[in-house]
Amino acid sequence: MKTRKEFLSGTLSTIILGLLKENDKMYGYEICQVTKQRTNNEIVLTMGAIYPSLYKLEKEGYIKSSKEIVNGRSRKYYSLNPTTINDIDNRIASLLNFSQNITNLLKIS
Repeated sequence: MKTRKEFLSGTLSTIILGLLKENDKMYGYEICQVTKQRTNNEIVLTMGAIYPSLYKLEKEGYIKSSKEIVNGRSRKYYSLNPTTINDIDNRIASLLNFSQNITNLLKIS
């Protein structure tokens, strides 16, 4: 069962931050692929969804970007801004807590 779009809209930024925290640096397509693989194709991120989130996170100072040449092509990598780690940890903990509360509320075991 595919994840509903409205569930992703409120959590996408935190998902991206969590993946970047774990992987140090990633590029947009890589974030999409890892998400798809880890969720057995249940959560499929599109470029149209992920790049606005990446740009917003960068503008807000949570992440930074750098360009590297890979196989003769320029690739934009994203990584966490070290000064925001505590805030990112709080966002992740808050999302996990919310998820547990929804599970409890709906009595899912």
